Amino acid sequence: MLFFVLIAGMCLAFANGANDNFKGVATLFGSRTTSYRGALAWATVATLVGSCAAVMLAGTLLKKFSGKGLISAELAGDPQYGAAVALGAGLTVLLATRIGMPVSTTHGLVGALVGAGWAAQSAINYEQLGKGFFVPLLVSPILAVGVTVVVYPLFRLVRRRSGINEQTCVCVTDGSAEMMPVGLGNVAAAVVAGPALQIASAADCEAAGHGAATGIVAGGTLDRMHFLSAGVVSFARGLNDTPKIAALLLLVPALGSLSALALVGVVIAVGGLLSARRVAETMSRKITEMNHGQGFTANVVTGMIVIGASRLGMPVSTTHVSCGSLFGLGAVTGQARWRVIGTILAAWLTTLPVGAGLGAAAYWLIGSVA
Repeated sequence: MLFFVLIAGMCLAFANGANDNFKGVATLFGSRTTSYRGALAWATVATLVGSCAAVMLAGTLLKKFSGKGLISAELAGDPQYGAAVALGAGLTVLLATRIGMPVSTTHGLVGALVGAGWAAQSAINYEQLGKGFFVPLLVSPILAVGVTVVVYPLFRLVRRRSGINEQTCVCVTDGSAEMMPVGLGNVAAAVVAGPALQIASAADCEAAGHGAATGIVAGGTLDRMHFLSAGVVSFARGLNDTPKIAALLLLVPALGSLSALALVGVVIAVGGLLSARRVAETMSRKITEMNHGQGFTANVVTGMIVIGASRLGMPVSTTHVSCGSLFGLGAVTGQARWRVIGTILAAWLTTLPVGAGLGAAAYWLIGSVA
C-alpha cells in the first residue's frame, strides 16, 4: 500500500509540473521576450527553488493537505486514502494537460480529498471545506482580475506621462570640451563640461557623450524586470504547490518532510520539462495578445497574490491567479479572446467533480487490488 502511495504521489507531482510549470513564464513566451525553451528553463529553475523554500515557508499548507480536519483523523492517516487522493487528482490534471487546458492542481486535490472521503464513508467537515478551501479558490482569480484591471492602467498612465518608451535611456555622458569665444577679440577658450545625467533616447545620449555614454535603456531594463517577475511567479508556484503534494507522501514512514518536499520538487520539474507544451500554447498565445509591459504587470500581480497566500496558509491556485491576471489584462486592452476564456472557465468548473469522481474510483480500485 505504501508503494501505491509513492507511485500515486509521483503521478500527481508529474501532472502538476506538466500543467503548471509554464504558467509563471507564459507572459515571457507570449510577449516574445524569449523562446519556449528559454522560458521553460527559467520556469524549471525558479520553481525548483520555490519547492526548496517550501521547507521553511509553507508548513501550514503541508498540514492542511494531509486531509486532517476535513475528514476523520483515522482516514487521513490511511495509506489507501492518501494513494486514492493522489491518483484521483493526478489523473484529473493529466486529462486537462492532454487537451491543453490550464486547470488547478489544488482544485483536483480538493475534489479527490472529498471524493475519496465519500468512498470511504467518512464524515466531511463542510465548514472547513468552505472556509479553508473554497473561499480562497473562489476569491483569488476574482482578486487577480480586479487588481490587474486597476494596476495596468496606472502603470501605463505613469509611463505615458513620463514620456518613457522602449528607446528611452537614463544615461551618464562623459565630459566634453567645447570652444567658446571670450572677450573683445573673440579669443577662443575651451570650456570643459563634466559628466552629466541625461534622460533621452539612447542615440541622443551617445551623441551628447560623443559616443561615450553609459546608461540604462528602458526596453532592456523592462525585459530584465519581466524575467525577474516571471521567476517570482514560478518561485511562488513551487512554494505553494509542492507542500500540497508532499503532504500525501508523509504517509510513507521512510519519507520525512524534507525528503518528501525534495522528491516532489524534482518530479514537478521533470513533468514540466517533458509535457508543458500544450498548456504553454494556451496560456501564452490563446488568452490574449500582450507586450512586454503587459506581461510584466500580470506577473507582478500573480506573484504578490500567490506569495501572500502561501505565507497565510491559504490554498489558492496559481493557475487561477495567473489566468485571472491575463483575463484582466485582456479586458483592459480589449484583446481578450472570450471564447477561449469561456472554455478555460468550463474546465475549472469540472475539475472539482472530476477530481471527486476519480478520487472515489481510485479508492475503490486500490482497495480491491491491495
